[in-house]
Amino acid sequence: AARKVAACSASAARSARAACSRSVAASFRPAATCGASSRAHAGVPGRGNFLDLPPERIEELVRVNYLGSVWCLLSLLPALEAGAPSHLVNVVSVAGTVAIGPYSASKHAQLAFSRSVARELRPRGIHVHTVNPGFVHTEGFPQDWLLRGRFGRVVVGPELVADRIVGAIERDRPEIFIPRWYRVAALAQAIAPGAFRRVGARRAPPDAAPR
Repeated sequence: AARKVAACSASAARSARAACSRSVAASFRPAATCGASSRAHAGVPGRGNFLDLPPERIEELVRVNYLGSVWCLLSLLPALEAGAPSHLVNVVSVAGTVAIGPYSASKHAQLAFSRSVARELRPRGIHVHTVNPGFVHTEGFPQDWLLRGRFGRVVVGPELVADRIVGAIERDRPEIFIPRWYRVAALAQAIAPGAFRRVGARRAPPDAAPR
């Protein structure tokens, strides 16, 4: 039975990679004069903890939020190399710098991936930019529960994220936080990880995690 499950998982992974490759190939066209650029933003919400979420949901978080970025890069790599100097933007999340649940764990993996390939791709003329937004109000990630309260000011719009991404490319910034003061969360996790164990114990509305 275990072998059957493993074979099924491997087949599903191959199908996901193939689908990603077809989608990317159909939609990506490198710029002829300004080099190539790509944005990898795979994301599905998944607020909850490892004990509450269904196993299938946890697998989906890893498959989309992390592996989606990996497969997209591998599919785009020939075009990025052909268009060098080129840019790869990985839109991760502030959630990837803290440790609160499966969504955060999937973004941890995406963040480590982005930082790792930045070193690998630089010699090939490909500049990698890691973008860590906080709470962004979009259709896929609505933040109404925050906007209605006194903490609404921590929520930003997609326009600000887009402007900051353009600035990161123009200034060749390897990693940014949006807004900038969200970097404090990453520092707090590194300096005082015990604090996030207490924060993680508090429940929040479903799918309310930062992007």
